[in-house]
Amino acid sequence: MSARKPLHILGDGCAGLSLAAHADKLSGYEMTVISPTGAPETKEHIWGFWQIAGLEAAAKFARHKWTRWSIKTPAGEAVMQSQQHSYHALQRSRWEGHCRDRAQENGVKFAAEKDVAADPRAQILDSRPQACPKDQMVQHFIGWEVRAMSGGFDPDTAILMDFRCDQSRGIHFLYVLPFSQDVALVESTMFAPQREPDSFFEAAIAQYLSAECGISSFSLAHVEHGAIPLGRLPENPNGLTGIGGNGGAIRPSSGYAFAFIQKQIARAVAKASKLPPDETPADLPVKSPHMTVDLLMDDVFLHVLRTRPDIAPSLFLRMGSALSGDEFALFLSGEASWALRLKVIMLMPKWVFVRAALACLQMFLFNRHSRHK
Repeated sequence: MSARKPLHILGDGCAGLSLAAHADKLSGYEMTVISPTGAPETKEHIWGFWQIAGLEAAAKFARHKWTRWSIKTPAGEAVMQSQQHSYHALQRSRWEGHCRDRAQENGVKFAAEKDVAADPRAQILDSRPQACPKDQMVQHFIGWEVRAMSGGFDPDTAILMDFRCDQSRGIHFLYVLPFSQDVALVESTMFAPQREPDSFFEAAIAQYLSAECGISSFSLAHVEHGAIPLGRLPENPNGLTGIGGNGGAIRPSSGYAFAFIQKQIARAVAKASKLPPDETPADLPVKSPHMTVDLLMDDVFLHVLRTRPDIAPSLFLRMGSALSGDEFALFLSGEASWALRLKVIMLMPKWVFVRAALACLQMFLFNRHSRHK
């Protein structure tokens, strides 16, 4: 067998550890997971995903799953359900702990950046998050895991979006994952370039608990907050191959990342594992997990959200009302057929989206011309 190729993974978060967990399938590579200097403290988060092929292991570690979910606006409610593609909530610490254990069992090394010598033979995969471009749309949120004194949650239905809240500052909704009648994660979320003060999100959660759930007395078990880019990020500015969020895995129109990170890694591992055992391994082929058509549709959709935030609730309600639970889950998970994509396109208000498509085309041509000057 030829010499193993060094593979250095910068970052020990979801993407880095998820790849390291597949070390048993990558015998031609000598993997090292590197904790970057100055990396922020790891904080607990809950990741959401729909059950699709390839996520069986993650589903087993999920904290809770729902076969029914809803979208609510002042104009109405859409309720979807699916037994095959249920919605899961996964605790970050549980998944990363599982991946770290598997990686260590299969000989993956872990080291601090300062203790790793430069190796010209090594492929370096960079999973460190990069800064969003100025004025890009971002999904800002604060979430409270609430323990209610008197109940008030419906544990059978996850609420993906509830727009019955203050819309005066932009696209704003509540995201509710009820783990029981008494315990739920309640997030106040905004799609906007600029972040509102924490007090805005906190007041929205408290108001929602009182007005929509009838909960006035509760305790906080956990608080999480974050910012997820909506839109395409530029290629890694330091020239390294990106992976995970730094490798284009985040779905531009929704901010969903976990399922796409797993898809990206599974495809890279599948390609690399096909090499003959006596052949020198090439660089691990890490590519975007998204189809070009889905990225183009997301570009147009995000342009509409940016220019017409007032119609955002109605757009999501249209989708939820017209699609089955299976269709909704597959579309959001990047598993849509051409027929399903066409169905979603036909649901949208025509002239608003035609104008957005033309604006995106104009922007593309302008950027292309600028690059070739």
